[in-house]
Amino acid sequence: MWVISQIYGSIPLIVLLLFYMAKKFGWRFALGSLLGIGFVIFLADRISVELFKEVFQRWRPTHNLDLGPLVHTVTDFSGTEYRGGWHSFVSSHATNFFGMAMFFWYIIKPDSRKIFFFIFGWAAIVCYSRIYLGVHYPSDIICGGILGCLIGWTVGCLFMKFVSHRLLSTNQPI
Repeated sequence: MWVISQIYGSIPLIVLLLFYMAKKFGWRFALGSLLGIGFVIFLADRISVELFKEVFQRWRPTHNLDLGPLVHTVTDFSGTEYRGGWHSFVSSHATNFFGMAMFFWYIIKPDSRKIFFFIFGWAAIVCYSRIYLGVHYPSDIICGGILGCLIGWTVGCLFMKFVSHRLLSTNQPI
């Protein structure tokens, strides 16, 4: 669960989605979509931390005085007990990963349900790992997932309206 919770655990899946997009739309579009992913991650981090965590200041289960001793924790690769930061609402992981999933889903618009379950299943597994690690309540994940989907959908709409036509035509500079 520790590896799943880390961004480097998801790099192979992101690369796989980029290959899928390159096959469907071309490499120019696939690599250009990284700009959209970067914007999703930037917005998700800023909104989840500055508009939610800093406003609500809800203690993580591992830092909650009543629950902390009862929460199962793990040690990271350096041998340190992982407890996360101080505040939990909303989950930045959920916001980021569901934001990326919605962005990919919106711009790919696949015909197959398998791709849908693959993309959103990946986000759900990452989010479950945060509960398993004891650093989030389920409501942190649910609200973060909803926020992430809204961010991913908004950035996907903007990307498709203002950027994608330039990436799909071969004679226009980016």
